[in-house]
Amino acid sequence: MEQLTEVTIQPIDLAAWAPYALEVQSAAFGLTPQEVAVRLHIVARHAQQPGVLALGALQGNRLVGFGYGMPNRREHWWSTVIEPHLEAGGFGDWLDEVFAITELHVLPEFQGHGLGTSLIRRLCERSGLPRSILSAIDAETPARRLYRSLGYRDLARAVRFPNTDRPYAVMGARLPLLGQQ
Repeated sequence: MEQLTEVTIQPIDLAAWAPYALEVQSAAFGLTPQEVAVRLHIVARHAQQPGVLALGALQGNRLVGFGYGMPNRREHWWSTVIEPHLEAGGFGDWLDEVFAITELHVLPEFQGHGLGTSLIRRLCERSGLPRSILSAIDAETPARRLYRSLGYRDLARAVRFPNTDRPYAVMGARLPLLGQQ
């Protein structure tokens, strides 16, 4: 694996960096311009949540990756969607005392160099919570393999979020993540 020594990971102001973060997410996730516009509003709302943590992977002043999350609250929209799926599997307690990784994306040309791993590890380290939870497309993707390598396991599968055709998996991990002290 080639090292990207010119990329640094540092805290970012999520609201200020949102347009750049959505450019990264769009390139990494294949979003349409309409989806980007909707998600900009969502990110702006998330930036105001208590305890939100955001990190950027920067090459100079260019954002090449980012991640953010926050302490989960049951009244969050995401929690209300996943709660019945978690409860059905006996994992309802995973909605409490848990850090939710909300977004984690790296530009395609920077993937495979450990940036996603570094971003998620640092977010979880800073969370101060005993567990982490996230959702990912329910398919064998590089993201799912990354999460599993860090200790995340499936808590629910085939979760359908409104306005998307793709099924998602909800994954959880105890902190610190595997390989962290």
